[in-house]
Amino acid sequence: MRAIILAGLCGMTSLPVAADPFEDFGTAMKYGLPAAAAICAARDDRLEDFAVRGILQAAVVLALKSWTDGTPMARRPSGEGKGFPSGHSAAAAFGAADLAGKCFRDDRFAGAAAYGAAGLTAASRVHAGEHTVEQVMTGALIGFSFGAASFGIGSEGAAFSIGMKF
Repeated sequence: MRAIILAGLCGMTSLPVAADPFEDFGTAMKYGLPAAAAICAARDDRLEDFAVRGILQAAVVLALKSWTDGTPMARRPSGEGKGFPSGHSAAAAFGAADLAGKCFRDDRFAGAAAYGAAGLTAASRVHAGEHTVEQVMTGALIGFSFGAASFGIGSEGAAFSIGMKF
């Protein structure tokens, strides 16, 4: 299981060098966490369910960005629009929740690492001045909800699992 997290973290090495390593980490986790979750989903024969949830998560984020553009809640700290909700936070939380709830059910450390990486992704977006706290928290909630869910496609039934069993 830890190999999947390592595969996601290795995605960071393919990013161009920029001025802020924290922002680079957040961008890497936007792609790395869902990629690691997709590898696990393929291994566990639940890729179709994962893909449907991922597409719906992205559609909800893009729809909200479009519908709220021009409103105060969508204004980024830079003054630009389409900041609500944070897509980086949504994608990272989606990957983390899927990993923790389905791939790392009994491995608290791995689940905590995935959720921690998603939290740092959200913090990196605020740090970079790209989003407000409300924007990243909303994105994270959307991603978490779709990541922890299972629609039951190809399995016995729908479920909701956040992992982190103690």
